[in-house]
Amino acid sequence: MTMTQVMMKAIMKAIMVHRYGGPEVLTYESVPVPTPGAGDVLLKVEAAGVNPGEAKIRRGDFAEYHTLPLILGYDLAGTVAGVGPGVTQFAAGDAVYTNSDSNRSGGYAEFVAVRASGVALRPRTLDAVHAASVPLAGLTAWQALFKEGGLTAGQTVLIHGAGGAVGAFAVQFAKVRGARVIATAPGDDLDYVRGLGADVVVDYRTGRFEDVARDLDAVLDTIGGETQTRSLRVLRPGGVLVATPAPPDQQEAQAQGVIAKMVGAEPSAADLIEIAALIDVGRVKTRIGLTFPLSEARQAHERLEKGGTRGKIVLTVP
Repeated sequence: MTMTQVMMKAIMKAIMVHRYGGPEVLTYESVPVPTPGAGDVLLKVEAAGVNPGEAKIRRGDFAEYHTLPLILGYDLAGTVAGVGPGVTQFAAGDAVYTNSDSNRSGGYAEFVAVRASGVALRPRTLDAVHAASVPLAGLTAWQALFKEGGLTAGQTVLIHGAGGAVGAFAVQFAKVRGARVIATAPGDDLDYVRGLGADVVVDYRTGRFEDVARDLDAVLDTIGGETQTRSLRVLRPGGVLVATPAPPDQQEAQAQGVIAKMVGAEPSAADLIEIAALIDVGRVKTRIGLTFPLSEARQAHERLEKGGTRGKIVLTVP
C-alpha cells in the first residue's frame, strides 16, 4: 500500500481511550489515519504488544503526561507505509519493529506515525507477532544491563523476575556478554529460566537469594519493594542496582556504598539492530503467551490484569 493509497483511505480502526479507568474504557472506533511529520515513519501495524505500563496509563497513573483521547500501544511491528520529510533510511514495504514514544499516539491501531530514529528492521527470523513482543522488554533489559549497569564479561549479575519478559531478555543478554547470572523466579518458571542460560536459579517463594548472592557487580530489579531493599545489601561496594518498577531508596544505597538507578526504555534503533542480530543467530529468543485481535483489546487488558500469563500478550491487526 503506497502513501497515496493510505491517505486516500483516510480512516482507520483504532482502540481509543476517552476517559481513564478499567479495561472497559477501551473502545474500538474509526479515526483518521495519522500523517507522518518531519522525521517520522508511517507504519501499517501488524501486531502490538500489551504491557503493564499501558494499563497504568489507561488507569490515569500518568495523566499529567497525556491528553485525552489517546491511543495506547508502544511496542509494535509492522511495515512501512510511507515516510515524512527528511527520512531516507526506510522505504515502503520494509518490515520493521519499534518501541515508540509513550507521549504520542500508539499502535493499537491500523496505522501509526512514529519517529524514524526509534525504528529498525525487524529480525528476519520472527513473524510480526513475535517481533512485537521484543522492543519494550528487550530495550529495557539491554539498556538497564549495559548502559546503566555497565555490565561486562566476567562480572556477576542478579536478575529478579527472570521468568518475565524483561527478566528473560536480561538473562540472555547477560550470558551473551559473558557475565555470570543468578536469577530469581517462581517454581513453575525455574526450568524455563535455566534454559535461558542462568547459572543459578532461586525459587523466590521458597528460598532467599542472599544465600547464593553476595558481592555482586550488578542487580536488575523488576520486582521492587522489599526485594529491592534486600538487593542493595548483596552488592559489592560500588556495585550498581538498576530498577524498573520504582525508584530505589537513595539513602539506603548510600549507606551500603552502592549506586542505585531507575530505568525506562528509550527508543533506539541502534539497540534494536543489535538485539535483532542476536535473535537471528539464535542466541536470544522471545516467548508469546496469548494473542487477541485488535478489536478485543479490552479482553487483552482484562487478561493482563488477571496475571499469570506466561509470555507476552500481543494484539494482532488485520
